[in-house]
Amino acid sequence: MNYLRDAGKLVAQTLNEVEKAVKPEVSTKKLDQVAVNYIKQRGGIPAFKGYNGFPGNICTSINEEVVHGIPGVKKLKSGDNISIDIGVIINGYYGDAAITVPVGDVDEEMRRLLKVTEESLYIGIEQAVPGNRLGDISNSIQVYAEKHGYGVVRDYVGHGIGRSMHEAPQIPNFGRPGRGPRLKSGMTLAIEPMLNMGTYQVKTLGDNWTVVTTDNKPSAHFEHTVAITENGQEILTKR
Repeated sequence: MNYLRDAGKLVAQTLNEVEKAVKPEVSTKKLDQVAVNYIKQRGGIPAFKGYNGFPGNICTSINEEVVHGIPGVKKLKSGDNISIDIGVIINGYYGDAAITVPVGDVDEEMRRLLKVTEESLYIGIEQAVPGNRLGDISNSIQVYAEKHGYGVVRDYVGHGIGRSMHEAPQIPNFGRPGRGPRLKSGMTLAIEPMLNMGTYQVKTLGDNWTVVTTDNKPSAHFEHTVAITENGQEILTKR
């Protein structure tokens, strides 16, 4: 468990460093460089680099980009939001977390999307206790998100995590309560709601990575790595 805590802590610290660098006119490549420098200085390895051929060290997804945005020359501008998803490996164990950050002056509608998405993550985490079912996490996120009028992405889900980036079980952000595997102490889960301002439907761009909303409305993404313990849950990537 200590190795998982170390990985989670490094992810959280790296997210803090990258968030500090988010401002208008900064390129996503610059954010990628901030992350990789910080991770390597602390003895970690960027987990996403080369994963199934992914070219970046982190994922940087702007506005209607839901997940898997590739860092590059694109510069941030005031009014954008950017989802920053970071994974690390340290001592052979993985940590994974994401935040969505407002850039400069962001309108109230965008702020509300970010707030509800982050709140839905914590509502899901509350259900990650021994004896509950996986569907209890999924359903709690869906109910909260849809109550606020947001589309819950179906095509991408959370996952187990440990000595591999993606382990069983998959954790959808939608579903019925009381269904799926029973949650047990010792499980480690990456819970990650992705909410869209419009439709839940998404598509992948021609780079074969960047996932966008089909109606081009903004999306937000928050994620934590969470360990289920006998006493409830421990957020390993808490910032």
